[in-house]
Amino acid sequence: MLELIKQPWPWYTSGLAIALIMVALLYFGKSFGFSSNLRTICTMVGAGKQVKFFDFDWKAERWNLFFLLGSILGGFISATWLKADTPLQLSQNTIKDLQQLGVRFDGQLNPSDIFGWDFVSSFKGFLILLGGGILVGFGTRYAGGCTSGHAISGLSNLQIPSLIAVVGFFIGGLVMTHLLLPFIL
Repeated sequence: MLELIKQPWPWYTSGLAIALIMVALLYFGKSFGFSSNLRTICTMVGAGKQVKFFDFDWKAERWNLFFLLGSILGGFISATWLKADTPLQLSQNTIKDLQQLGVRFDGQLNPSDIFGWDFVSSFKGFLILLGGGILVGFGTRYAGGCTSGHAISGLSNLQIPSLIAVVGFFIGGLVMTHLLLPFIL
């Protein structure tokens, strides 16, 4: 059984799982999004006493906290005990593009040149992570949700603002990848 779980699964497995989860959420009148967990956590620790945005009944959203904890736990279990024995298969063109940016592909999902402790603990790495975190936080708040909330939940509910947000996410990703990232790294 463990060998079956450790193998790469077909791409449509995750699509089917997401579809089933979305049908269940729609049935129960819930909407999916990871960024709403930050709002819930801030409310739990009392931010609602100071800021009206955080003044709501967080217990109605605790199901999403369980989803967040399950995702963290699942990621830890996967990275610790279910690692594939073979390195990540990546296109030679992508490897070449990474090398042009000064990032060595080491067969891992996240290259250690930009996700390893040496980079994170450097001043440049710290600034990149801090700036990225601020931009993601601002963008999430400004867009009224995160990529998963808009792209999965919003689009499945046929919400036009989510479609606009997803198009914006893609444009931002392309600008970052092709114009800004070469200057940052």
